[in-house]
Amino acid sequence: MSLPLAILAGGKATRLYPLTETIPKSLVDVAGKPFICHQVELLRRNRITHIVICLGFLGEKVEAALGDGTKFGLRIDYVHDGPTLLGTGGALKRALPAVAGDAFFVLYGDSFLDIDYARVEKEFQASGKTGLMTVFRNSGQFDRSNVLFENGQIVRYDKKNPTADMLYIDYGLGAFQKSAFDDVPEGKYVDLAEIYQDLISQGELAGFEVRQRFYEIGSPEGLAETRNYLTGR
Repeated sequence: MSLPLAILAGGKATRLYPLTETIPKSLVDVAGKPFICHQVELLRRNRITHIVICLGFLGEKVEAALGDGTKFGLRIDYVHDGPTLLGTGGALKRALPAVAGDAFFVLYGDSFLDIDYARVEKEFQASGKTGLMTVFRNSGQFDRSNVLFENGQIVRYDKKNPTADMLYIDYGLGAFQKSAFDDVPEGKYVDLAEIYQDLISQGELAGFEVRQRFYEIGSPEGLAETRNYLTGR
């Protein structure tokens, strides 16, 4: 049995308007089914048996579509942001009571990451660190690179102000001990990037390089590529 996994699926997905004006991004049709169904099936193939989905805009539609997870052969719980947007870090803080155990994976709700999750978990546990970020040598190819990764170490991570020496990108799968969120205030807006940066400054963030490219539906171009990829699988 693998670590439980939290999916961050609370955004409004304005880049996909008008497609996402009446449905959340997770339910956009990709190769004949809602995108999040592809995610859940992939996770089940990787022996993940407990998923917690962090929801915001129209989140009740995701809950209605997936149910309790029985039809996928796993358990799904849901945590809603509520009236105040919490950001990715704040949403995870709110979700912690629903996550079993002391550690868990985190996956962005618009990412399809067809990799070996068990290997990532093994690397995380072997590192002894509070967190782990998977990275991909992107060199500006699929999105803007935002990670300086040298000698197996994450030196800097900055989504807002990336520098020319950043050849890697945050791949979209992380792993954390719950203690990484001890200083995150309840009910406040916090971006997950801030938590990653705090762990880097403390020497508590492990890095794991992934060789397979990522697929995403966060942009019209990414959605088209992901549709092609999943249609051909």
